[in-house]
Amino acid sequence: MELTAAHWMYLIGTCIIILTMLLRQNVVVPSIIVTFLVGWIFTGSLTVGLQTIFNASLVAAGELFNIFLIITIMTALLHSLKSLGTDKQMIQPFQRVMKNGHISFWTLIFVTYAISLFFWPTPAIPLVGALLIPVAIRAGLPPVGAAIAISLAGQGMALSSDYVIQIAPTLTATAAGVDVGTVADRAFVLSIVTGVIAIVIAYLTIRKSISSPSENHLTAWEKLDQTPEQIEANDNAEHQKSKYSLLFSILVPSTFLIIIVYMILAKFSDIIPSVEGGTGAALIGGASALLLIAASMFRNLRSSLTTVSDNIVKGFLFAFKAMGPVIPIAGFFFIGSGELSGKILGTEAEEAPSFLFDLVLSGQQFIPESAFISGFGILLIGIITGLDGSGFSGLPLVGSLSGALGGSVGVDAATLSAIGQMGSIWVGGGTLIAWSSLVAVAGFAKVPVMDLVRKSFLPVMIGLIVSTIVGLWIF
Repeated sequence: MELTAAHWMYLIGTCIIILTMLLRQNVVVPSIIVTFLVGWIFTGSLTVGLQTIFNASLVAAGELFNIFLIITIMTALLHSLKSLGTDKQMIQPFQRVMKNGHISFWTLIFVTYAISLFFWPTPAIPLVGALLIPVAIRAGLPPVGAAIAISLAGQGMALSSDYVIQIAPTLTATAAGVDVGTVADRAFVLSIVTGVIAIVIAYLTIRKSISSPSENHLTAWEKLDQTPEQIEANDNAEHQKSKYSLLFSILVPSTFLIIIVYMILAKFSDIIPSVEGGTGAALIGGASALLLIAASMFRNLRSSLTTVSDNIVKGFLFAFKAMGPVIPIAGFFFIGSGELSGKILGTEAEEAPSFLFDLVLSGQQFIPESAFISGFGILLIGIITGLDGSGFSGLPLVGSLSGALGGSVGVDAATLSAIGQMGSIWVGGGTLIAWSSLVAVAGFAKVPVMDLVRKSFLPVMIGLIVSTIVGLWIF
């Protein structure tokens, strides 16, 4: 495949952004500049290059808006519950189990993994974020520790195998021309190996930052998304507790529990239509919006219309303040996707470039015919394809390459497919890419998403390396 100057500019831009991340610097400005250069070089028009900057962020905002919206609604709901005094009353039952930060970390791992395995992490994040993150923080777990636990268990370990829903192994196996069940089984084993290693290393790195349980931790964390005026108002109203506090402390968890039961029935029976991925998140978001309205009405019926609007505005302000910088970064990487580049560059769908996949396809011929090198080559390709923030879009590519390489290097194509699937989903599915669903995890934990990426990088990469060695050894 012939690479153009725009391909090379995209590759240089990717390297610049990754290097900037490693140097712990903000990558918004480099993202905007290289987006402009890629657009200018590809079209040959300075005007279109300038338009590319705007279009890239616009498309990225559209693609990520569902994440911003669920953060907004859940944040608004928590503000409304806080005005009733329900927020503290609602977490009291969980305090009996999550007695300290250490237990809280592993509880978050277990609950997130269980929900994500059956319904994907998309609906799991708002459920766990709303109910368990406040408890974990009160128990002494730092917010970034809670975010790491949720992302590694959900977007990492559960999603990378996709063992129940099996969309990921189906995409990979079909492209490789091998049995879906074989790829699913091997991916499940590799996901466990990667997950256990990454989670244990992550736990060891944050263990010393876990403190003794205290209500002060929760109070300080709750103030992260508030202005000084809001903090003062909340402090003045701190001891005011509505008579409806107990009602909503039961109603809110019960509503979420009903949704979980509904999704389980939808999964294992034909009576209820299937609820998966984004559909589950929409169900949770809609129910939360109604709970927001109800809580505001019970607090003060006359002012409820204004209160709901104000809380939604607070939710949007927090979502965009915390996650807004991700949009121009995502815009650059979305140019590499053939599905989105046409919208950004203003070309027809048939003529839309696919810079990222073209670069990978051009480089795959340089992978030597060695089982060890081929295994890590497929892993690297999976990681690169995950840079678009999807995790799933690169699966047909790694599957095809695995099927082509498997016979010549002496490694089962199903094993190579599972290894490539690990790289693509662990990175792009939401543990190392800031413009993926990791944004939602960071939003609910109220931590900078780039900090979460940096703290997750080493544990995840070590886990992927070890699991690749294990896969080449035992399969």
